[in-house]
Amino acid sequence: MKSAKNILQPENRPLKTAVLVLDDSNTLSFAAAIDPMRAANRLAGRPVFDWDYVNASGDIPMLTSGLTVPSFPLARLTDCDLLIVVAGFQLARHATPSLLAGLRRIAATGAMIAGVDGGPWLMAEAGLLDNHPATTHWEDLENFSARFPQVDCRTDRFTVSQSRMTSGGATPAVEMMLHIITARHGAGFADRVAGLFLYDGPGTPARPQSRLATSGRHKHNALTAKANALMEAALDEPLPLANIAETLGTSARSLQQQFRLRLNTTPQDHYLQLRLAEARRLVTDTDLPLMEIAQATGFTSQSSFARAFRTAHGNSARDLRQAQNNVVTGAQILSFASAQRQH
Repeated sequence: MKSAKNILQPENRPLKTAVLVLDDSNTLSFAAAIDPMRAANRLAGRPVFDWDYVNASGDIPMLTSGLTVPSFPLARLTDCDLLIVVAGFQLARHATPSLLAGLRRIAATGAMIAGVDGGPWLMAEAGLLDNHPATTHWEDLENFSARFPQVDCRTDRFTVSQSRMTSGGATPAVEMMLHIITARHGAGFADRVAGLFLYDGPGTPARPQSRLATSGRHKHNALTAKANALMEAALDEPLPLANIAETLGTSARSLQQQFRLRLNTTPQDHYLQLRLAEARRLVTDTDLPLMEIAQATGFTSQSSFARAFRTAHGNSARDLRQAQNNVVTGAQILSFASAQRQH
């Protein structure tokens, strides 16, 4: 195994990059990895990044939007400085022995391996994240941590560890790419790249992911962000406001004022919205019984859960799940019909 290449240092030569794209990758996550490189090349007026697209097995990958990515097989990739693994859904299907061996082969050349969205799962399956801090999208963090106990699982937006990088989704992937650009070409140049996307968020890796985004003038400060993190960690057994305030070394009244000032809401309503957002995700993305979803999001009775869910989402949890199932069934029928026509 060759020694790891340090790509996070000042360097003027183009960074030789390969982007491994898997079927069912989110289009926004794909663009988040690619467009900062394109923008850096445009601003520099020369190749700052030199990248190729690769696929897992020779089949052209299709993103969730239906876009396809012309690429060549990973087996034909012999060398690169940075391999970015972009994945979204169907990770168990993608984690073939051939793909995992290919990832280990490229890692053995000393290349930096970076995962976006579902990419960290494949890196972990290949054993490339053992004893490294790593993250993935917040929806999957609990399962990720249970599946890979040898990985130091973090809630960070993105992580950097020797020759490994992982990010938790599209916006953190932009931040991860800006981190690389900063290390190689300076903060001023990276700020100009960020400016092309009107991105002005802090690129701090350890800043935790959040289930609810804030935009415009409604943004967390240090106190509300810490309160939000405590809430997200206790969705199944909601903490009393007084306990949150005491943990943060402040008063309930001060916490109320800060949430009203920064987010234009109360801590109680913010907490409820976090729980209901998670409930909606569990209804649409899992097969858990509704009573278990109610308990997992801090509701002590099915009736109180049903009322709160309908108020928040304009539909009952049962109806929403049925509508979701109908959409999936319809898509499967269309896919089968299309396949029949091709034959």
